[in-house]
Amino acid sequence: MTPRVAVTGATGRMGRTVLSVARDRGIDVAFAVNRDASGEHVEGVPVRPSAEFEALLDEERPDAVVDFTGPDATVAFAGACATSGVPLVTGTTGFSEADVAALEEASIDAPILVGANFSRGVQALLDAVESAVTDLPEYDVELTETHHDGKRDAPSGTAKVILDRIEGARDAASERVHGREGEAPRDDDEIGVHARRAGDITGEHEVLLAGNHEALELTHRAGSRDVFAEGALDAAAWIATQPADYYRFETIASQL
Repeated sequence: MTPRVAVTGATGRMGRTVLSVARDRGIDVAFAVNRDASGEHVEGVPVRPSAEFEALLDEERPDAVVDFTGPDATVAFAGACATSGVPLVTGTTGFSEADVAALEEASIDAPILVGANFSRGVQALLDAVESAVTDLPEYDVELTETHHDGKRDAPSGTAKVILDRIEGARDAASERVHGREGEAPRDDDEIGVHARRAGDITGEHEVLLAGNHEALELTHRAGSRDVFAEGALDAAAWIATQPADYYRFETIASQL
């Protein structure tokens, strides 16, 4: 199925990329919105103010909404989607517990799919990390993520998903230690977490396991934001035919 989509955050980094990939794939864009829209066009699509989102949903009836904005905006968009029964795919990260609860409430009336990362390579990395941590239970683990200098949340949403997988694969409870300064000897049960922000780096995640006189490094590097847009649009095609529920990309990626 080729979905007819709506795009939020249309003038942001990912919004522009989603619109570009949609154009290249021949996907019809029902409408695009942005908080500070001022008559701008992106990839030939007129960008409307986000305040018109709910009315546009009712007028245009897209098959799905693709959202890369911020937690507050995403929660508001999800509420509107719930009212209209329109599926939402979001790559927004940095949600609070209250935000997640609001998204889960919205999913009672509309399909809501959340993905910290829409790359298939990252999904393979998650499986590889879980396997490595299971096979090397006594090895120290460090995670380093690097993104462009404009990324808001740290550590990244993808890093948090990786950390969840690591902790789920270990019997002993782990403590996340974010960076180190001064006298900071390493505890056996800790996981070092390091976030770097520089330039226009799209996204890098590296997991280091070390022990027994050896080290294993598992790394994923995204060369273009297109990979995330491709995955999000594939997810939009999938969720357009699903019943109302709360979905996570890592659990459905293999079905795309």
